[in-house]
Amino acid sequence: MLDEILKQVQTGTLSITEAKERLATFENLGFAKVDHHRKKRQGFAEVIYGEGKTADQIISIVQALRARNNEILVTRVSKEKAEVILYTCPELTYNETAHILFWKDETGPIKNKRGYIAVIAAGTSDLRVAEEAAVTAEVLGSNVHRIYDVGVAGIHRLLNHAEEIQQATVSVVVAGMEGALPSVVGGLVSHPVIAVPTSIGYGANFHGLSALLTMLNSCASGISVVNIDNGFGGGYNAVLIHQLAQKGETVKNEDTIL
Repeated sequence: MLDEILKQVQTGTLSITEAKERLATFENLGFAKVDHHRKKRQGFAEVIYGEGKTADQIISIVQALRARNNEILVTRVSKEKAEVILYTCPELTYNETAHILFWKDETGPIKNKRGYIAVIAAGTSDLRVAEEAAVTAEVLGSNVHRIYDVGVAGIHRLLNHAEEIQQATVSVVVAGMEGALPSVVGGLVSHPVIAVPTSIGYGANFHGLSALLTMLNSCASGISVVNIDNGFGGGYNAVLIHQLAQKGETVKNEDTIL
């Protein structure tokens, strides 16, 4: 990119002012500084947290990111706010369950072609958080297998999917109430498990605190825990693990060929 910009300046097809704008690490919109170098540093473009932002603010950020990236992800967007945004940005898709707006360039290469992430939800009430994790992972380039309503109150439902879960590269396990499901999954698999507590539960659940503490105190090995209702964080971390696993597989295959 840098070489191309310098060539355009040299040939006079791009002004110095325009070159500076393209090379800037961020774009100042006044109310927000859009980080255009996030993808170079971390592999993914900046994700927009929609809660607390107006529809107009989100539209401006989306348009700035859309000009330089091949995926857009906006989390925590209400249906009413999404309708306003979609009127100006019809290329976006809204997932009402996940409260996510997204756009992905389907003509681009598939990032993580091999393997999949298992997103496992204890109950139907946990689906908003589970779908936030699943959609996040898909937009960022991973294949996802959804395994829903398999909580420990009916353990046979989970065991019916045991082989599918075991073959995943990483599992994101979403549960509220007492939050026991990640421990059970952790005892069945040989891959990393990302536990996501939800705020679903009765009074003593303390809006997800009991599930969070259960997951933090799990006796099963290989479990990491994100914050309450943080499906985005669980999905994002799962993609990073999935990518590392694929890089390792590529190196292994190259060594075998040599």
